[in-house]
Amino acid sequence: MTATSSRFGGSAPAQAAEGWSVTRLTLPSRLSGANGIRTGADGRIYIASVPSSSISAINPDTGAIEVISPLGGDIVAPDDLVFDEAGNLYVTEITLGRVSMRAPNGKMSVIAGDMPVANPITYNQGRLIAGECRMDARIMELDRNGGAPRLIKDGIPMANAFDVGPDGRLYAPIMGANEIWAIDLSTGAHEVVAGDLGVPDSVKFDSKGRIVTTQVASGDALRIDVQSGTREVLANLGPGLDNVAFVGDRIFVSSINGSITEILEPGKVRPLVQRGLQWPLGLGVDGDGTIFVCDGVYGYNLRPGGDVSEESLQLAGMIFWPGCPGYLRGVCASASPGEWIVTTGLGSIAHYRPAAGESDFIGHGYDQLMGVATTSGGAVVFAEYGTGAVHLSDGGEIRKIASGLSKPMGVAVQGDTIFVAEAGSGRISMIRNGSSAEALVTGLGRPEGLCVSNGMLYAVDTTAKTLFAIDPASGDVTAIVSGLPVGAPAGITPKFLGPIGDMSGPMVNFAGIAAGSDGTLYLSGDGEGSVIAVRQA
Repeated sequence: MTATSSRFGGSAPAQAAEGWSVTRLTLPSRLSGANGIRTGADGRIYIASVPSSSISAINPDTGAIEVISPLGGDIVAPDDLVFDEAGNLYVTEITLGRVSMRAPNGKMSVIAGDMPVANPITYNQGRLIAGECRMDARIMELDRNGGAPRLIKDGIPMANAFDVGPDGRLYAPIMGANEIWAIDLSTGAHEVVAGDLGVPDSVKFDSKGRIVTTQVASGDALRIDVQSGTREVLANLGPGLDNVAFVGDRIFVSSINGSITEILEPGKVRPLVQRGLQWPLGLGVDGDGTIFVCDGVYGYNLRPGGDVSEESLQLAGMIFWPGCPGYLRGVCASASPGEWIVTTGLGSIAHYRPAAGESDFIGHGYDQLMGVATTSGGAVVFAEYGTGAVHLSDGGEIRKIASGLSKPMGVAVQGDTIFVAEAGSGRISMIRNGSSAEALVTGLGRPEGLCVSNGMLYAVDTTAKTLFAIDPASGDVTAIVSGLPVGAPAGITPKFLGPIGDMSGPMVNFAGIAAGSDGTLYLSGDGEGSVIAVRQA
């Protein structure tokens, strides 16, 4: 596998053992998702990325990216950002429920806490205003010296990226109402200025006083004349649009998938950063050979054998679409092609049919579900990372078959044996014929994804950056591929990403693996945002 530009550029390419090959099925992504964007005084666009807890700056002409606050740094899960006239950068940290300030010299301080799902933020004439993206949300004016905030309005159904309009009112996209509100900053009284949208998640004003707003569900970027109410579709860029920024009169929009796009004129766009995968997480392969890629907010279909490009991923479902069971983490194929068993970030497990927009839930209320697999009889096995348990669903009944494990992630089935990757202890365990879990392999780093193919067990170790082959009979371990772009880069310890309100539980990485019928192994290159194929020569 050759080196190529990615968000973790400069790392050596993966190396396969003799008799094996390793290739990418998708291009690595340059950004680990793109959320709030804002133009700085230097003319660059500053990008907040929740998944990688990073802030980057991009040259709007060349696309050159500089990381301003890296993974593992002081800022955690930034969702939106704004500058004041002194160059101080204010950031909403959505999983921590707080607003922080980064001074020009890099010094960090907390401006406000106790803001669950802190998300939108703007600055206008000395006033710093921030809000929450949750049901019953609040919008508040913050004291930049850390004093008590002033409540502007509460009881809001999910406010998102807002802006102060030419009339001095705050214009906010209200996702839960599918409307845009104009809010009086003194009284909190609001007026609905637009409704029946595609789930608006940002509002900004251009130099002519018109609203430009992204629609996360429909993928439309709209321009709205506030006075006349007329609407114009500037572009449809696919579901997941997140925010808007202007460089002069140039319009740029971000998407959760990590793309930044310039809208040159209605219907004409220029990609500045191509879309990519935020993670990815779990992978599954169905009987037709289609790979389902779990990427949190998104689920994609991927057919191996095509060109390695952004177009190789076809969007199958997303969290804002009907029938999606939620934030998608673990997956395995169901009995019929195009149908999947998935685990979600909110602790549910479901039978998901993306093409039909339908889900049937199998169970709810679990603590950080990860990998999932099926037995030959159709029973479903799944790992509960938070409690250290493994469960089996069969005939409508769910029972716990193992407990006391150390952060179980991947699961795989071979005959009557269930294999479990214990990420917390570095071991692979076996559950046989209803007995307690026993160790098969110890001394690994952080085994995550697990699958069985042609009688062998395969495990992705995100600490060792290695794919191991394990003989289930003897426990012998062989390194197949080393230097994989999985987990965090060496020397970096990512900060824990907690829940995002009712949308997702803790966002724990999961480098999944799945096997095709021909023996090809498919891996989640979650470190760089790619899907990788490993084949035996």
